Amino acid sequence: MTALDSRQVARAFGATLKAARADAGISQETLAERADCDRTYPSLLERGLRQPTIGMVIDLAVALHVDPAVLVLLTIAALRGGGT
Repeated sequence: MTALDSRQVARAFGATLKAARADAGISQETLAERADCDRTYPSLLERGLRQPTIGMVIDLAVALHVDPAVLVLLTIAALRGGGT
């Protein structure tokens, strides 16, 4: 994979996070509570306006009851055109 624009990565991760949250059937507020972050942070991530640290990716994955690698792999698939 070639170097990607950080905005592309942020948007792809945001779409992945939104889909995972929807699959889990929880609100952004619930995700924030479970991941111990500000209640507005999931919205910023889902809209591609922020990029999480690796620690936050792990916290989000734990909150969603998924393996952190799943979030990363789905993001990479989205960047390659495979969708989320």
